Amino acid sequence: MSAAGAVYDVEAVRARFASLRDAPADAPVFFDTPGGSQVPDDVRTAVEEAMRDAAGNLGGAFATSRRVAAMVEEARDAAARFLGCSADEVVFGQNMTSLNFTLSRALARTLRAGDEIVVTRLDHDASVSPWLELAEDLGIIVRTAGIDEATCTLDLADLAAQIGPRTRVIAFSWAANSVGTVIDAARVCTLAREAGALSWIDATHYAAHHGIDVQAIGADVLICSPYKFCGPHLGLAYGRADVLGRWRPYKVRPAPTEPVGKRFETGTQPYEQLAGFTAAVDYWDDVDATGAGHAYTRALGERFLGGLPDGVRVIGPPTLDGRVPTFLLRFDGRDAAHVSDQLVARGFNVTASEHFYCLGLRDVIGGKAVRVGLFHYNTAAEVDALLAALGELTA
Repeated sequence: MSAAGAVYDVEAVRARFASLRDAPADAPVFFDTPGGSQVPDDVRTAVEEAMRDAAGNLGGAFATSRRVAAMVEEARDAAARFLGCSADEVVFGQNMTSLNFTLSRALARTLRAGDEIVVTRLDHDASVSPWLELAEDLGIIVRTAGIDEATCTLDLADLAAQIGPRTRVIAFSWAANSVGTVIDAARVCTLAREAGALSWIDATHYAAHHGIDVQAIGADVLICSPYKFCGPHLGLAYGRADVLGRWRPYKVRPAPTEPVGKRFETGTQPYEQLAGFTAAVDYWDDVDATGAGHAYTRALGERFLGGLPDGVRVIGPPTLDGRVPTFLLRFDGRDAAHVSDQLVARGFNVTASEHFYCLGLRDVIGGKAVRVGLFHYNTAAEVDALLAALGELTA
């Protein structure tokens, strides 16, 4: 499946998930991937084996400690491969939100009152609140770049207008987990670099659909959560080595300071989750999830958009251009929460919300909307069944 030009076999992919293979007729259909993906058997097995065979800690000469050290090294290597960076630049943590607070606090030692941070209206609040809290603590200023409300795309001209001589960070979500919009990360990173600021990227939703190369886009900091791309609940970050090296971390005094990424990891790491993460990256590569898998999922998205019944409105980009296949739906004359409840009752895992943690879009959404997320293990039959259900509920 990973060979160039090979046919993408979704049934072979689904066979690798206990929750998907040979599912009974009343099994749920997972359109809730923006909130977290299903986990392949290999990941579960890796976690189980780590807890059985490596229940120890680093620093010992005995076998379990050596196994832990090997697992950590393998996880850093897998992260480097996944992100396109050096293993030394990898930081593991509890989740994206926790890592963002951790790294922003380290940077905050260098900030002064009046320094400025730029965020966008498309951002998940985990990319915004750490800076707002620093504004309360330090007197820094947080500016927000606007959007084209008709398409929920970033207004790059307005972003440029928010940048000034005291801008220290431009923070943004590479893909919006609410409406699916993708931002031109390389262009924003260039704007940051030209302003002498840091580019600070939340790639949590983007990483579930596209490959990442932090060097190619010129990122300074990038954070994501592997449970969005078939891994365990964990946080993963990249920080450019010369950037991380300038910050003084919050850490206990005897803890290692090398490699540079490790100095921002506090306490004992969840080694079994690191083993699961390595297995997730191996799975990701094996099924070509962001290559053939993404092309397959994009086709599913086109099928979905083309089959939506009258009375269902998509908030965000109207086509698959400039977006991932995550769709936010409103319904003419119908309550979105009720539609969501009816879909769940019919076996479709979807959710309704006023914001999906993207508070900058609350006015655009205008009340609750239903989110549908397509992933590389969904099928055309599942999409057709959802469209049929939407047609019945909005008739």
